[in-house]
Amino acid sequence: MRGDGDGWVVSDTRQAFWGRFGAAGLMLRAPGHDGTAAVLLQHRAPWSHQGGTWGLPGGARDSHETAEEAAIREASEEAGLAVEYVTVRKVVVTKEVVGTGGVCWSYTTVIADAPEMLRTVPNRESAELRWVSVDEVADLPLHPGFAASWELLRQESAAIPLLVNPQ
Repeated sequence: MRGDGDGWVVSDTRQAFWGRFGAAGLMLRAPGHDGTAAVLLQHRAPWSHQGGTWGLPGGARDSHETAEEAAIREASEEAGLAVEYVTVRKVVVTKEVVGTGGVCWSYTTVIADAPEMLRTVPNRESAELRWVSVDEVADLPLHPGFAASWELLRQESAAIPLLVNPQ
């Protein structure tokens, strides 16, 4: 079952979306150097789909995973995060593709907090990982899907107090 979500879904309009069972990403927040929220972003490797853009660590959901499980697994794989320090705060469906049989694909963003800006170790899918102030996220060349959902995610996360020491 591990990895059975890898693959493309093609919508009725012939658009392709990565993740046979949908996809999920982790919007991890932590107190920045000035105490305001910073978010962990991934600079996608040039060879990847939408390479060179910035987005959240994430990827395809496997058939047996919840969105939370997929987002945390993907963030662990792509950013080497110590997931024991991650506290999930909210789950937000940021894109749904509806076909003739109902929803054929969705992307879910998991908003989570860490007590501090955790150390990261990029894998081959990342050109770079960076903690970015919430106010500076939109200044980067964002992945189109992330760019389309950023304002919603910013509003959703602003309504949730940042956990400074959740442990």
